[in-house]
Amino acid sequence: MESSRASEKKKLKRKEILEKKKAADQLLKVASAQIDHLTSFPSFCYFNKNGLCLRLESGRGDKLSNCTKQQIQKLLKANMMGPYGSEWAVEEKVKRREMVAPEARYIFVYWNANEMMDNAFTPLLGFLHFRFTLEEEIPVLYLYELQLDSSVQGKGLGKFLMQLVELIAQENRMGAVVLTVQKSNSLAMKFYISKLRYVESSISPSRVDPLVGVEKNYEILCKTFDHEAKAILEVYSVQYRTARRVGFMAAFSDLKFED
Repeated sequence: MESSRASEKKKLKRKEILEKKKAADQLLKVASAQIDHLTSFPSFCYFNKNGLCLRLESGRGDKLSNCTKQQIQKLLKANMMGPYGSEWAVEEKVKRREMVAPEARYIFVYWNANEMMDNAFTPLLGFLHFRFTLEEEIPVLYLYELQLDSSVQGKGLGKFLMQLVELIAQENRMGAVVLTVQKSNSLAMKFYISKLRYVESSISPSRVDPLVGVEKNYEILCKTFDHEAKAILEVYSVQYRTARRVGFMAAFSDLKFED
């Protein structure tokens, strides 16, 4: 009798886990399928403040022109070679691969062509690179890059773009925005934590294992939008996440898989 109850409990748990995973996968699929995330936010298609007249455009990693790729690489090098230091040569290759991934989504920033005397070539002034993915089984918008040319920094554009990112995440029912910051990039740390109220995530190396975290050169920050995401990505410890995984494995422990 006791064995029967335990078996039934496992079945219910399995069903709950599978339904939850199916729902999360569907959210990611729908979010990633959207062609232009700016269409839902027309007021964010232009930025006209502090002497800047800019326009925003959407893009995706597998549709980038050679010119755009070159401009992305140039901006990344200008902004990130310093924070990465001796690791930049390796990291640059990683970023080049990430740049053209089919799941990569972009928001590009250009001068508004109407404000330019010569628009034969429009330089890339900044970009967002983000993806819809799972972190600890929570659907999130993971911000891979926020890069701005020095000529448009310090004028409110970064905050404007992060507001857009958060709106895109919430519209697509993501539980959080998650991002990685180099420890050496003190300006970025201050921007995200002090100005935008992001917090160090429970999945950040220094919180997962303080001894290992000391050796890592980055932290993972997040801003959550619902109670479950907050509980898992902000509050709970590595012991809690381990317990969740153990519970997941226990729910499927009596299944047999055939080749």
